Amino acid sequence: MENTMTLTLKVWRQNGPDETGRFETYEVNEISPDMSFLEMFDVLNENLISDGEEPVEIASDCREGICGTCGCMINGKAHGPEKATATCQLHMRKFSDGDTIIVEPWQAASFPVIKDLVVDRSPLDRIIEAGGYITVPTGSAPDANLIPVPKDAADTAFDAAACIGCGACVAACPNSAAQLFTSAKVQHLNLLPQGQPERWSRTEDMVETMEEYFGSCTNHGECHEACPKEIPLDFIAYTNRDYIKSKRKNRKLLGQSS
Repeated sequence: MENTMTLTLKVWRQNGPDETGRFETYEVNEISPDMSFLEMFDVLNENLISDGEEPVEIASDCREGICGTCGCMINGKAHGPEKATATCQLHMRKFSDGDTIIVEPWQAASFPVIKDLVVDRSPLDRIIEAGGYITVPTGSAPDANLIPVPKDAADTAFDAAACIGCGACVAACPNSAAQLFTSAKVQHLNLLPQGQPERWSRTEDMVETMEEYFGSCTNHGECHEACPKEIPLDFIAYTNRDYIKSKRKNRKLLGQSS
């Protein structure tokens, strides 16, 4: 017979952003080590519903480590104890029978709690809206290989595009900075030929939108350690470089158009 675990969960419960939150303690039994963390939460919520209690709100969608909605703090770490792993990919074999697990929402003022473990991450959307797009000319579609892209540029852009926008970088940063997220979204376009027309306006607009919501980067590096896709810190340096250039280039372009 498969070994199962009994776990004590201390879960943050909060009815809304203006409500006072508190920890509630629950016990779950017969948890298989092969369950994912979210499957374990399914067991908890089924038990709560059976007891006539309100289930814990926890965001999830793909359960494949792609969408990023499942993020929460597990024993003080974004997404939990396993590196390069989203919460939905974390398996209970990383814990032991009798463990106490503390589960909290992202801890950042820019991510107000909607309910329980679900937070409002719309400030990340505001950054994308500020410049996360490219110009697509109308007319017939060009051949897929019409624009040559150097392999190094394509590979590096793909590394940046791996960001799933979960917000773990913000939650892990002592400053609640979003430089890793923003730089990934900036550079996966800036590195490609198709992203050049808006490169300087994109960089300036996205960085300055980020600064409206999030703290400043002081190179702690916690963002990279918490990132389930291990986005390199190099992208922050690339974006800082492009931002400095954008201030000069955008002023020049503005002078030419006036």
